[in-house]
Amino acid sequence: MTLESQIKARAAALGFDLCGITTAEAPPHVAAYQQWLADGCHGEMRYMTRRLNPAQILPGCRSVIVVGLNYYHSGAPHLARYVGSRDYHDVMGEKLAELAKLVNGRWYVDTGPVLERDLAQRAGLGWIGKHTNLVNRRFGNWILLGEVLTTCELAPDTPEREHCGKCRRCLDACPTGALTVPYRLDARRCISYLTIEFKGEIPKELRSKIGDRLFGCDACLEACPWNRFAKPSTWTPRPLPPLEEMLWWTEQQFAEHFRGTPIYRLKLARLIRNIRVVLANRHATGVAPLSGD
Repeated sequence: MTLESQIKARAAALGFDLCGITTAEAPPHVAAYQQWLADGCHGEMRYMTRRLNPAQILPGCRSVIVVGLNYYHSGAPHLARYVGSRDYHDVMGEKLAELAKLVNGRWYVDTGPVLERDLAQRAGLGWIGKHTNLVNRRFGNWILLGEVLTTCELAPDTPEREHCGKCRRCLDACPTGALTVPYRLDARRCISYLTIEFKGEIPKELRSKIGDRLFGCDACLEACPWNRFAKPSTWTPRPLPPLEEMLWWTEQQFAEHFRGTPIYRLKLARLIRNIRVVLANRHATGVAPLSGD
């Protein structure tokens, strides 16, 4: 069995649904990404300015192993589907650490300076849709990505070509118009960014468009017609206590309930901010006015 076959067999045994291999060459959209940064479309996400080519991250890097994990389920109120009972960084990190042992590699899961969607397309896992997320013909666009960088020279897989055609359903579905043109997202208008990454008060003109979304947004993902092939996964959605109850939580209550989940990185103040926006959109009584109202 070749090393490439061993890697893919091990990835499958660890529970990954997709695995492909690509070279360590610079991703094809580096120039467009740098322009996107220069235009300020990343908002406050300064960590995105540190994303580099694989060969700059790991000296002597020759290959990148890219894996995908299907997280599709029917959904839970107020939360993006990827919010499971455990933080996906931890779930995938444990699996990637095991996979990396085969090649003595360095692994990442949405935390390092890696343009992972470019690498995933080049490794044959799918293509970057007009909503800027990866789309796969077998699983739709409900895929979490991870990478292992290695100095081993591995045979690369065939890149996937685009299959979006003239479709623009994802662009039309975005509640805030954050998808300004195909393949370009202005994070400053994106509900996922506003409810998760953004630390300030959510702009007044965008609050009503957030609707009942407390953490993240799946609007553009849900609109993709390739989701007709989506398959239920073992991903367990995170149950939430009543919003009115969480509105009065202490730091200790917040930590006890959400530690180890993606919601924990919000911090209590941002969670309460988001709850107030959702309750205001419900026209709930007894909620203090939001800043700017």
